[in-house]
Amino acid sequence: MSDDRAHETADRLEQPEASPNAPEPVAAVPRARSARRPAEAQGSGIAGKDHPTRARGATETKAAAPARLIRFLREVVSELSKVIWPSRRELVIYTAVVLVFVSFMVAFVALLDMGLGRAVLSVFG
Repeated sequence: MSDDRAHETADRLEQPEASPNAPEPVAAVPRARSARRPAEAQGSGIAGKDHPTRARGATETKAAAPARLIRFLREVVSELSKVIWPSRRELVIYTAVVLVFVSFMVAFVALLDMGLGRAVLSVFG
């Protein structure tokens, strides 16, 4: 069985030469840190630990208030258009479920309060 694996490995290693127009195979080893982050090496404006953050102008820090408000409202409308709103029937069902649950919890807490109140009065009263 190990001989079969050795032959398969040898066959994979003896691949024919690639044509000159074929792309070169990519190595499975991770690239060097500088190759993974070329933007930092070229000075993309992102400050590293060794460099101070560049100064910003007054206009660069905040956009005008009306422009920010308009952008916010556009984003709100965009997000609300993605919401799947319930139908009237679903809304009535959900409301009934909530009211029944809240009524049950109120009754449960009231009975618990009355029971514990009587227990405290019988022990300390």
